[in-house]
Amino acid sequence: MQVDELIDRKELTALLADLVSIRSVNTSLDPDGSEKEISEFIQDYLSSYSILFETQEVWPDRPNVIATIPGRTDRNLLFESHMDTVPLEGMEIEPLNPRIENGLMYGRGSCDTKAGLAAMLYALKTLKTQDLIPPASVTLAATVDEEFSFRGVSHLVESGFRAHAAVVSEPTELDVIIAHKGCLRWKIVTRGRAAHSSKVHLGVNAISHMARVIEAIEDALDSRYQSRTHPLLGNPTVNVGTIEGGVQVNTVPDFCVIGLDRRTLPGETRESVWKEFEEVIETVGSRFPNLKAEMQEPFLEDFPLETPEDEAIVQIARQYCEKVTGRGAIRGVPYGTDASKLSRAGIPSIVLGPGCIDQAHSAVEFVSLEQVAQAAQIYLHIMLAYQ
Repeated sequence: MQVDELIDRKELTALLADLVSIRSVNTSLDPDGSEKEISEFIQDYLSSYSILFETQEVWPDRPNVIATIPGRTDRNLLFESHMDTVPLEGMEIEPLNPRIENGLMYGRGSCDTKAGLAAMLYALKTLKTQDLIPPASVTLAATVDEEFSFRGVSHLVESGFRAHAAVVSEPTELDVIIAHKGCLRWKIVTRGRAAHSSKVHLGVNAISHMARVIEAIEDALDSRYQSRTHPLLGNPTVNVGTIEGGVQVNTVPDFCVIGLDRRTLPGETRESVWKEFEEVIETVGSRFPNLKAEMQEPFLEDFPLETPEDEAIVQIARQYCEKVTGRGAIRGVPYGTDASKLSRAGIPSIVLGPGCIDQAHSAVEFVSLEQVAQAAQIYLHIMLAYQ
């Protein structure tokens, strides 16, 4: 029987609808959120097909679920997908009422990334129900906390889990992603001296000083970043995303804080990024002696991904993407994923899944059901081919 004949599209669509209907908002983004219910659903699904699994508590009631089907060798292939979503507020559709229209399923998480999770679960189930023994053992890890701090996948590798290759689900339109940017986020604070706004000469305006810092960052680094180019990822970027300062309009502000998001390329490090910004602050400080600025320690550090194109998992995935969809594109993306944490643990990793990133987190989130079915076929092909 052909792989495509093993995929019951109606059954797969029903599984995706079940996942979308479960509220699994990341707790750090919404105090009422949790992956508890969706993890329990996955455990019940695996149990119903007698697939062995274990849970790995990351936080109370927020466990990873790890299922394995043994292969013929001692090698192991990981399929990983996160269970959490971003919040439901601001959506223009019913977020937990999966609706199908024109071959698309609508709902929160339908694209990011319950579509990939459903396809991975279904492919794993198909191995079991068809008594297919893969060359390498196949592990599926459904993880928590991708949408906030990647703690689920980090806990997985910190626990000692290892595999010989990994496929991570994110909406890639079924292109094979071998590179993505990393991210460093931190705050810069300027300090001033408060005074009554009628006598500004008695104060030191921290907001004005922060304006000079921002201008210096743009002047010094924008052109420098344009000269650094990765063949799949383009240039590094920096974004000042938040600003806060002062206490009231008639007081000279004595503090100002900005939050920065710096997207990094493979080869860049926290130390190299930090050094550039310290140099900028030192330079602007020398021009304005009263300017006092300090960089706080990063509150998020995520790493770039760069997997060699000749890795076996890349070539196998490319082959079956082309077989199923007619194309086998290999490319990079600017956003971060769980894959870079697996890669840093020595697991060659790719990102591959149904859906388009433009729909992720959107007010009208949806995914193509055709791509979900194709993803299940591709995943099953990879499970049967990797050795």
